[in-house]
Amino acid sequence: MKILVRLPNWLGDVVMSTAFIEAVKQTYPIAQVDVIIKKELSAIASLIPGLTRIHSFSKDEYKGLGGVYRYGKTLRSEKYDLFFTLPDSLSSAVMGKATGAKQRVGFSKEGGFFMLTKVCKRPANAHRVDEYLSILEQLTEMPVTGRKVSLTVTEVKPNGLILINFNSEAASRRMPLEKGRALLNLLTGLFSDNKFGLLGGPKDSVFIEQILAGVNNAARIENYAGKTTLLTLTNLMAGAKVLLTTDSGPAHLANSVGLPVIALFGAGNEHNTAPYNKEKLNVLRASQLDCEPCVRNECKLYGVPKCMELLDDMQIVALLQARIN
Repeated sequence: MKILVRLPNWLGDVVMSTAFIEAVKQTYPIAQVDVIIKKELSAIASLIPGLTRIHSFSKDEYKGLGGVYRYGKTLRSEKYDLFFTLPDSLSSAVMGKATGAKQRVGFSKEGGFFMLTKVCKRPANAHRVDEYLSILEQLTEMPVTGRKVSLTVTEVKPNGLILINFNSEAASRRMPLEKGRALLNLLTGLFSDNKFGLLGGPKDSVFIEQILAGVNNAARIENYAGKTTLLTLTNLMAGAKVLLTTDSGPAHLANSVGLPVIALFGAGNEHNTAPYNKEKLNVLRASQLDCEPCVRNECKLYGVPKCMELLDDMQIVALLQARIN
């Protein structure tokens, strides 16, 4: 049996889908399991154990629904028996149809149900990991046990760093600049025996440089923004002491390799998108505003995410202290 899984389009969601991949392998132990993943994230798929083939998909090379269909057709020679789509988009359903897979299963919106042989019902108020697993449960009519998000890191070198990620794709989940700089000064002052590492992608570099402008204790702060690949970032996390982070992809990445994570929530809903593995995890939110949590990508009420500004610095310090000791 050959199974193909269309993985999600965001880093955090890809990490959360690893529990689904593991459940598929347990349900179909002798099956070949392959994945389709967005080209920019394809390196992370190499850390998902048990995959046979990783198909990289580029929206720039295969534009629009026509391009998606053409890409799917390139996989017809693989003769897949079963196609799972974790994104619920029309384009993912069209891609599955084009592969020629006999069974095509997933959630659906935008009319994609015409392309699927089984349309699953999304469970209400469930964590993203449990949403994905419900697709398999609805197909097999069997419960999934032993749920865990996990990536395999081949080389772990302890670095002793306290890692900090103040970034997020959504402005409403990003740490406000002044709050971030003040918090960094507080932490580097209190944890004077430790070195710190600031994380971020290439497009976060300017924001991180703004935080670091005039910051105290700069000699003990490494700026990794725009200087890591997904693989080197994962290795860096595997060797660190702890990650203090906003609701973002790096939070899930760190959680998947067993790094203690302190996740700071404002706009996002932790019941749906917090890191999944509860061991070595703390989730903190201010809970002082009637509007939180919201699902907006920008804060329309305050301009900057006030829910993040109201996070208690000393609570953050206490959580870090407990994880470091």
